[in-house]
Amino acid sequence: MATKNPIVDPMIEPRTGEYAVIAPGHNFKSVTQKIAGLVLTSNTPLGWFFGLIVAAGVATGLVVGCTWLFLKGVGIWGVTIPGAWGFAIINFVWWIGIGHAGTLISAILLLFKQTWRNSINRFAEAMTIFAVVCAGTFPLIHVGRPWLAYWLFPYPNTMNVWPQFRSPLAWDVFAVSTYATISIVFWYVGMIPDFGTLRDRAQLPAAKYFYGLLSLGWRGSTRHWIRYESASLLLAGLSTPLVLSVHTVISFDFAVAALAGWHTTIFPPYFVAGAIYSGFAMVITLAIPIRKFYHLEDLITLRHLDNMAKVMLGTGLIVGYGYCMEVFMSWYSASHWEFFMMWNRMFGPMGWAYWILIATNLAIPLTTLWSRKLRVNVLFLFLLSFVINTGMWFERFVIVVTSLYRDYLPSSWGTYRATRWDYMIYVGTLGLFTFLFFLFVRFLPMIPMSEIRMMLPQTKVRRGGTDAESVIEETI
Repeated sequence: MATKNPIVDPMIEPRTGEYAVIAPGHNFKSVTQKIAGLVLTSNTPLGWFFGLIVAAGVATGLVVGCTWLFLKGVGIWGVTIPGAWGFAIINFVWWIGIGHAGTLISAILLLFKQTWRNSINRFAEAMTIFAVVCAGTFPLIHVGRPWLAYWLFPYPNTMNVWPQFRSPLAWDVFAVSTYATISIVFWYVGMIPDFGTLRDRAQLPAAKYFYGLLSLGWRGSTRHWIRYESASLLLAGLSTPLVLSVHTVISFDFAVAALAGWHTTIFPPYFVAGAIYSGFAMVITLAIPIRKFYHLEDLITLRHLDNMAKVMLGTGLIVGYGYCMEVFMSWYSASHWEFFMMWNRMFGPMGWAYWILIATNLAIPLTTLWSRKLRVNVLFLFLLSFVINTGMWFERFVIVVTSLYRDYLPSSWGTYRATRWDYMIYVGTLGLFTFLFFLFVRFLPMIPMSEIRMMLPQTKVRRGGTDAESVIEETI
């Protein structure tokens, strides 16, 4: 009786049974042509123009909302007493969380030598920077007097107006500015070899000059590669603690307050895990349309989607543990205020928001991501990424609003209702993020050519079992 050939899918590696990181058939030349061609092509897809125009139209909502805010003040928002915090803080924390996956993919996975990161790290880093840009908008506008925002920085002055270093708002400024600076430098340094490739392949003089300027004289010499590798490892080492520190500092906005539901020591790790959870969901939200629209299924494979879904499953379990500990500690603390806060969060006037976050952050993802078939189902993952990011936004909404609108003094109880200006500014930041991302995928290499080329000999050896020297000769 003839045995059935177990290898039915060329994208599955025979030795490990895992999906391949790169589809078979690629060599150095094909990788360079495919990625560089997306940037240097003169035939820009009409879909790109349509998406850019729509994103720009949505981003105008941010301009209109901020202009009216500067003219009228924060009274146009739904913030009241005691609910003095609203969409501005909610959206700030949510956008900072979105940017966490890019730094984790770039830095931590690089230090751990996880080669599957190479196809997704570039646009994940871009996502980080654009998310920080959107997040940085809210601290500037929610202080009420944005023209005095520079008071948050320790600048020399004759008025002796120094920042209040005991304020978490000042901590946010230092943490986010440091995070943004390191992320931008790491992103740019990683693109220098690719800028050299684009400079050498460009036909238009303007493109040659533009990419030549960005390449900083890159020639691909041994000295250049040694310095590039050293700089990458150094920046990865600097970025790694930032993954933990930035959202930890953001959580201090709440944890240092003497308010039921906020002053808890579980917030730092709980916020960091939630940030990675939502960040990887956003990476999937971006990766799936990109691989479909630009036909990159051979470089962004099911292996990448499967691994990202596993990371979401792990961080989702940590987030679920945080939710359980919040409920447990509200009972175990024997504090009337803590118990009432949790009961009101679940069954009060805004209890619907709490159960939405439980459904979207725990019930749906953590019951489905155990299945490998669902982890590699592209449509399911795309929809699930929206579900998770919706749930993470509601998590911030619940933390901010339900801890404020029923405080210690029943006579001051109120409610919170966001106004159209709250929604306009939030939706406008979504448009700004999308607009910047459209520009990125058109004018910059969204996948690192140099790192993909380095992986080719290794993937061919794993797949075929030939020796490395013959593979390199064949590839060249």
